Amino acid sequence: MARTETAFLCESPASIDRVYGQGRRETIGRISQLYPSCLSRSMLVEHAPRLRDVQAVFSTWGMPTLDRQDLALLPALKLVLYGAGSVKGFAEPLLDAGITVVSAWQANAVPVAEFTLAQILLANKGYFRNAPACSHSLAGWKGAFRDIRGNYGRTVAILGAGAIGRKLIELLRPFKLAVVVWDPFLSAESARGLGVEKVETLAEAFGRGAVVSNHLANVPETRGLLTGALFDRLPEDATFINTGRGTTVREDEMAAVLARRPDLSALLDVTDPEPPVSDSPLYALPNVHLTSHIAGSIGDEVVRMGDYMIEEFLAWEAGRPLRCAVTRAMLSTMA
Repeated sequence: MARTETAFLCESPASIDRVYGQGRRETIGRISQLYPSCLSRSMLVEHAPRLRDVQAVFSTWGMPTLDRQDLALLPALKLVLYGAGSVKGFAEPLLDAGITVVSAWQANAVPVAEFTLAQILLANKGYFRNAPACSHSLAGWKGAFRDIRGNYGRTVAILGAGAIGRKLIELLRPFKLAVVVWDPFLSAESARGLGVEKVETLAEAFGRGAVVSNHLANVPETRGLLTGALFDRLPEDATFINTGRGTTVREDEMAAVLARRPDLSALLDVTDPEPPVSDSPLYALPNVHLTSHIAGSIGDEVVRMGDYMIEEFLAWEAGRPLRCAVTRAMLSTMA
């Protein structure tokens, strides 16, 4: 039986080499009839005579937006496999043309959830206050932070029950922690199925969480949603973690609260803008810990996204349900 014809389509061959490296490109070559060149949009016209039977394309960061003329050069195209996260920039014309779009957004959720789990466990142990104090003076060792409560029985509030939020809930299960979730799209029945408590307001989430972890998508409804008034509701010695998007936080208001309340800690992997401007108060506040957007897939972790796309391709060929297909309805809530 003839193998399905596939191709790589991306404006960044280096990204293809990263995501489909470590043998993934060779695997695709074994399970399909892979076009030998990595195509960019500008190459489609020249290569069109040999692309008429390509049914599936693999891509990642650098996927071009294709218009009707471009798609006419790929008349057999049925499936686009995007080995990265958000597809908002290019998916709509593909979906309009009846082409299935698959994204590795669930694969990218894994390292973000793992990163957040590590921060939650360390935060409840007082690590982000204790380590700087002990590192800079002997006084930091003398009785400081003896009132740290640790992880046992603490409450973690998760904002957003998308792929990352749900993966984090799964990773938290072995620990004796109470988990509450704020997500207007999460039903009470779904919350019970996840083994968490749904809270109805952000005020309650911030008021109860020893750790509040933000996983809200960057959509118009969430921009500036997390205000200074919410941060002021945090319990004593609480920690705010942001691996979602900086745009969801009113950073000037958050910074003002953190300056007034040194008992709080903020662990920010994302900011707005990113990185913060040179005179941002986030650099000066000792209770703010910045990282350079490292929670998502980096280094060897990116090949997990390639693996997900290979698995989805095999499922599509076999007529099995796809785990990571993107629908038009999903575009309005995806980051």
